[in-house]
Amino acid sequence: MPGIAAGPVILVPVLDRPRLVLLGWAALSFLLFGLVAVAVVQGWGPIAQFDDRGSPAAKYAVDSGWLIRPLRVVEVTFQTRGMTIMTIAVAVLMLIRGHRRAALYTVGVMVVTTVTYSLIKLSVGRTRPEWQLKQALLSSKSFPSGHAASVTAFGGVLIVLVVMLVRRGNMRRLLYALIGVMVVVVCLDRVLLGRHYPSDVVGGFLLGMGMVALGLAVYSPLPRSHAGQLPELPSAYPSERKLAVVLNPSKVEDVDAFRTIVNTMAAEAGWSLPAWHYTTVQDPGTGMAEAAAVAGADLVMVCGGDGTVREVCAELAGTGIPVGIIPAGTGNLLARNLDIPLFLRAAIDIALTGQDRAIDMVQVSGDGVPEDTHFMVMAGMGFDAAIMEGVNDEIKAKVGWIAYVLSALKSLMFPAVRAEISVDGAEFTSHRARTIVVGNVGYLQAGMPLLPDAAIDDGLLDVVLLHPRRFLSWIPLAFRVLAKRPRTDELVNRMTGRTVVVRAAADTPRQLDGDSIGPGRELRMECIHGRVLVRVPR
Repeated sequence: MPGIAAGPVILVPVLDRPRLVLLGWAALSFLLFGLVAVAVVQGWGPIAQFDDRGSPAAKYAVDSGWLIRPLRVVEVTFQTRGMTIMTIAVAVLMLIRGHRRAALYTVGVMVVTTVTYSLIKLSVGRTRPEWQLKQALLSSKSFPSGHAASVTAFGGVLIVLVVMLVRRGNMRRLLYALIGVMVVVVCLDRVLLGRHYPSDVVGGFLLGMGMVALGLAVYSPLPRSHAGQLPELPSAYPSERKLAVVLNPSKVEDVDAFRTIVNTMAAEAGWSLPAWHYTTVQDPGTGMAEAAAVAGADLVMVCGGDGTVREVCAELAGTGIPVGIIPAGTGNLLARNLDIPLFLRAAIDIALTGQDRAIDMVQVSGDGVPEDTHFMVMAGMGFDAAIMEGVNDEIKAKVGWIAYVLSALKSLMFPAVRAEISVDGAEFTSHRARTIVVGNVGYLQAGMPLLPDAAIDDGLLDVVLLHPRRFLSWIPLAFRVLAKRPRTDELVNRMTGRTVVVRAAADTPRQLDGDSIGPGRELRMECIHGRVLVRVPR
């Protein structure tokens, strides 16, 4: 599923429905299915007339000729073997992403649906239409359509997962449309090939819908609170613990709904009603974090992208007030490297009930860099900063991380930079590189180990210089990065130290935590060990 600094947060209203409501939806689907089944068995006139329309539809497809091949491809793709492969693929992806309950929900719904429609087929015993395509003739029972039931259940499961995991409203709507098209195409395929009567397809659709709703009522795919599965941590706080929330309102679709979720979960975890602070274009978080600290907050929760998180962490550094990170951006690199889940409720749960961890912060200075500037994740000069500088904000608002891919393609052969680097006050050494990255963490999006030895609490900065001379040189470079090869040379060079100074021979694009800070020739960075407290999973 796509995940992915402008992505709105998902509030999963459908998954929050009370169990009785979900059971009601399931009961309605099964009731309608039962009525169709009775009508089929009894041979009711309206159903017979409805089913008779399948014959001219199938003849049209056969007469068209060109339709038969694509219809057969759809039939084979979504038969039992194909659906099994797709179900396993989705379940494995959920397990890799750490969503065990979502994986079990996926498998459970699909298995129960398959077993149920198979048993009903045997009970009803309806024969296939006489007008079905002679190629690969089917002789098994007809009601309900197994293809329609399984693809509807699978489509419903995918919608549940999209609601859970996809942040962007535009992306969710696109995926809903694609899933809907998939279900409609498979259902039409069964009638156009003459494999099923129209009522068989309607019955299969209703059965699949009912199974999705029943699965939600019986077993929620939402992750359980990790705190509920672990012993309570001793608390030095009084019972009335003060919570403040710094929210970038542009990152959530429904601010009121988000507030309701946080307020409810905070009360359940024993926190007082949160004090809310909203960032602005003029102040991306510093003033809000300061106000929360002055008010005596015991925990400050920040919801936004890496830029908002950076501002809040920098302001609360050294105060002893822990920061709970609710990742709502495009990169969310700090959250990813701290194993904070991108799923909204799970991140809130960890912020409220996790344990505190002291992490490093990096102080930055240089030509054109404002005073008292910091970063938490990475700084860069060259190609990576050119990517950030070249991102179109309108495209980014619509498609998220894809905007960075488009910018990267345009900047792929950004000219090499002549630079001098000094680590821990040593003599400057001369280098050429297309990009220079100084990191406080090791992993980029999709788990790319750009700085595999970096640790966010070791008091050290890790530097990597990448210098692919030609376009095709990016291929061996990518292989070495992904394989975590330790060898250093002109293509990939690495350094480590507490302080790092980078001087470029000409004005070069620069970025801090994914935000462009404009071109310049120098960055001076110092790692401040254990400066910030953040909430992480226990």
